[in-house]
Amino acid sequence: MTTIANTAIALVALLHFGFLVLEMFLWTQPLGLRTFGTTPDFARASKALAANQGLYNGFVATGLGWGLILGDAGTAIKIFFLACVVVAGVFGGFTASRKILWVQALPGAMALALVLLA
Repeated sequence: MTTIANTAIALVALLHFGFLVLEMFLWTQPLGLRTFGTTPDFARASKALAANQGLYNGFVATGLGWGLILGDAGTAIKIFFLACVVVAGVFGGFTASRKILWVQALPGAMALALVLLA
């Protein structure tokens, strides 16, 4: 069960690293515009805010990776960062886009449940 939980955590970490890339580097590019459904004008005006979001996603990915590297000693770290993912995903789902519930909160909640069951 631990292997399955750690695999889920790694996938959540990769997902958040992908968010970092999209928000920090591709926000005003065609892929970023399509992914987030924004216009070029909005993307230019919000580029700094998106980069800030991307940086936070990078911290989440790094924290999850740190927990994985520590193995069993990193369980509390894994739980903390997965809980952050779930809370941020639920908040984003209700304040920004319902899609965030499925793309961020659900994978985080599933990984968190697996950690707690392991």
